[in-house]
Amino acid sequence: MQMMTRDVLLEMELEEDDDDDGDIGGVPASKRPLMAPATLPSGLVLENLEQTIVSGFGSLESQQDFRTPEFEEFNGKLDSLFFNDGQRRIDFVLVYEDESRKETNKKGSNEKQRRKRRAYESNLICDGLQLEATRSLLDDKLVFVKVHAPWEVLCTYAEIMHIKLPLKPNDLKTRSSAFDNFNWFTKVLQVDESIIKPEQEFFTAPFEKNRMNDFYIQDRDTFFNPATRSRIVHFILSRIKYQVRDNVKKFGINKLVSSGIYKAAFPLHDCNFSSPSEDLSCPNERYLLYREWAHPRSIYKKQPLDLIRKYYGEKIGIYFAWLGYYTQMLLLAAVVGVACFLYGYFNQNNCTWSKEVCDPDIGGKIIMCPQCDKLCPFWKLNITCESSKKLCLFDSFGTLVFAVFMGVWVTLFLEFWKRRQAELEYEWDTVELQQEEQARPEYEARCTHVVINEITQEEERIPFTTWGKCIRITLCASAVFFWILLIIASVIGIIVYRLSVFIVFSAKLPKNLNGTDPIQKYLTPQMATSITASLISFIIIMILNTIYEKVAIMITNFELPRTQTDYENSLTMKMFLFQFVNYYSSCFYIAFFKGKFVGYPGDPVYWLGKYRNEECDPGGCLLELTTQLIIIMGGKAIWNNIQEVLLPWVMNLIGRCRTVSGAEKKAPRWEQDYHLQPMGRLGLFYEYLEMIIQFGFVTLFVASFPLAPLLALVNNILEIRVDAWKLTTQYRRMVPEKAQDIGAWQPIMQGIAILAVVTNAMIIAFTSDMIPRLVYYWSFSVPPYGDHPHYTMKGYINNTLSYFNVADFKSKSKENPYTELGDYTTCRYRDFRYPPGHPQEYKHNIYYWHVIAAKLAFIIVMEHIIYSVKFFISYAIPDVSKSTKSKIRREKYLTQKLLHENHLKDMTKNMGVIAERMIAVVDNNIRPKSD
Repeated sequence: MQMMTRDVLLEMELEEDDDDDGDIGGVPASKRPLMAPATLPSGLVLENLEQTIVSGFGSLESQQDFRTPEFEEFNGKLDSLFFNDGQRRIDFVLVYEDESRKETNKKGSNEKQRRKRRAYESNLICDGLQLEATRSLLDDKLVFVKVHAPWEVLCTYAEIMHIKLPLKPNDLKTRSSAFDNFNWFTKVLQVDESIIKPEQEFFTAPFEKNRMNDFYIQDRDTFFNPATRSRIVHFILSRIKYQVRDNVKKFGINKLVSSGIYKAAFPLHDCNFSSPSEDLSCPNERYLLYREWAHPRSIYKKQPLDLIRKYYGEKIGIYFAWLGYYTQMLLLAAVVGVACFLYGYFNQNNCTWSKEVCDPDIGGKIIMCPQCDKLCPFWKLNITCESSKKLCLFDSFGTLVFAVFMGVWVTLFLEFWKRRQAELEYEWDTVELQQEEQARPEYEARCTHVVINEITQEEERIPFTTWGKCIRITLCASAVFFWILLIIASVIGIIVYRLSVFIVFSAKLPKNLNGTDPIQKYLTPQMATSITASLISFIIIMILNTIYEKVAIMITNFELPRTQTDYENSLTMKMFLFQFVNYYSSCFYIAFFKGKFVGYPGDPVYWLGKYRNEECDPGGCLLELTTQLIIIMGGKAIWNNIQEVLLPWVMNLIGRCRTVSGAEKKAPRWEQDYHLQPMGRLGLFYEYLEMIIQFGFVTLFVASFPLAPLLALVNNILEIRVDAWKLTTQYRRMVPEKAQDIGAWQPIMQGIAILAVVTNAMIIAFTSDMIPRLVYYWSFSVPPYGDHPHYTMKGYINNTLSYFNVADFKSKSKENPYTELGDYTTCRYRDFRYPPGHPQEYKHNIYYWHVIAAKLAFIIVMEHIIYSVKFFISYAIPDVSKSTKSKIRREKYLTQKLLHENHLKDMTKNMGVIAERMIAVVDNNIRPKSD
């Protein structure tokens, strides 16, 4: 009965429409009265919270207006954050386009939208929110509905949402840092505390209205900070219904915005980013963030994380805390990587095998076999001279040391980040956040099936049965699998391109066998194929990313996760799985498949029965893998920065040009924010995804490119400031959200760290030439296998290239296409096989088996050593520091003392009074009456 009378109220002044597409506000059109009862109890946002909310609000008699808001002409300051009365703070802004001023023929559709909006706004007023509408000063078709939440509404929903609020000032001192002795140096990097003052720390507890006196309330206007107020109002906006159709409720501001009924919904920035507000009471946090965080001159300073968290919420704060910590750790990896690169650079002249390749008397006289059928000519080894010199920079002993170091570094990073994350959980009151999270409005709207809870034995609603859930999971998994197969198909297409275009480059590039042509000197067929294939692969990767992002969101929406955390974790796994295959598949192909299964010239292996498998350079495929990493990593960073900087700036510029014509007009705060770009609920998701993909490049293939951490470090320093600049200048203020940690990205990074040990060990063993060189140096350069009297690398190139008799081409095909390409009887190829004429000609020789055994032994030893060190580090470093544990215990103790022990004392005192009264009554009853 209560819900029915509320719905009747919501429909007052709504006209009947024969072409109604549902029950606006929850009541059929035929039953809508034009007048409302004089007094009715206020309504509810969630049915299971009905009594709680009703107890927080009075009857409708205590409200001033119970319908849609009246239009008020703006007469305040442009930077004002309050209603026209200057007292009520604007907590949220809704924007719509007035249908009566639209130049359109869709009158029926406009009327439906108007009635839905009026029903929604009536619901907001009934649930205690206060609204004020103002027309735009720049575009009279736009209407801005300002939303204010009174004290009673804030208190009621703070209890519903289990928001932690201050109990008592924190009495635990911050632990002094080991760097305090270098105060003169660290002071330069710190944020100036005279500009951004440190926030007072409090012990907190979930808010309860009946224990309001226990909380630290000095001023009702500041007890709930603007971020908390906006979060509460958004919670209400997301759960207010505006229509019931076929027993299915339609509610939430997100649906209204997506359907065009509202143009936008957002909280306000507190001031202009470039100058402080004229209002002396304004904290100017946006201006401070821009000046001390987003401005280029602050690039060397630490981030003001507490202010970021206060202004944008914990979810934004934890992202920048993680990104900043990751960047700090990259500094160590970059220093070691540069040192290993310099080791290879300064030892380049000692690279004996490269000298043999470039020597005209050695490499210039070695004729290599054609690497494709019919069109590819013979070629001299010394045309790969330049690539062999470059390979010496990366394929050195320093690379091995760096690969081992990175296996330890990634463990240190993850373990120390867990400790830092635990500190932030305590400081930002998110230790027990999982107990506070509410179901998503989209999930609640689909809860139509009633089941009995096995624990409580009470009825509860769920969106679908167990069988329906299995069907959804199967369909979602099938869709994800299909798109992964599509990526693999694109990778196969790139491989086919490489195989076919290599024939063209081999036929046209190496015309001069003397190796003096500049083009031939620097652009070998292998290098030309690698560069063009990498560029095409990068383009395909970006195209597939754009398509799959939308598909992944559709799949996750269909899956219907319960909470926002579940939603983001599900989307995270889908997107990362796709991105992993999309970005890394070409690198895995070059590192572990290319050149590994090629056979030998007389009996090559054909891929798909048509294309002859690719071969690596005589020095291996490591340089090609490095080229692939540079192109994808560098291209991705450049493309992302262009998107993040230019795109929002250009869109805002176009919006301003469209809105303001002729003389420049000044607009109030809400109108300025409206013309900024919306961030979107998944905006932060893409920032995480970008960094995790980079993290994979830095760890999975770092053995092929020691400078990868340096490039990542430079990119991340710019990324932090670019993201800060976007948030403070180009985007509307996001709805502050709570977050306990970085979510599903943490286990993803742990999985990458485990896989990185295997990939780097296999890159050194199978992609680089380090193991064959070591085997030659220690076993085959000296007797009984070698001719040198002492260990040396001389003769390595000649020893690792096998002979092939050109005449044997005839026995493998109907015709020999190479007879007219030169008068050669033998040629060389990269493999360890017996020469022609040997009893086991073209079979693998003893050197091959020594190398295979050494490679396998190296992988096993390296993996076990690094995994043992990783396990020891993980065991030795606790996830939560001792000081953080003591702070958490202290807060729990204080909370229990304040919220429970005081009430127990009051109850004990009351019970004592009652007991005394009962004793007195008993005494009176048993006392003998006087005559």
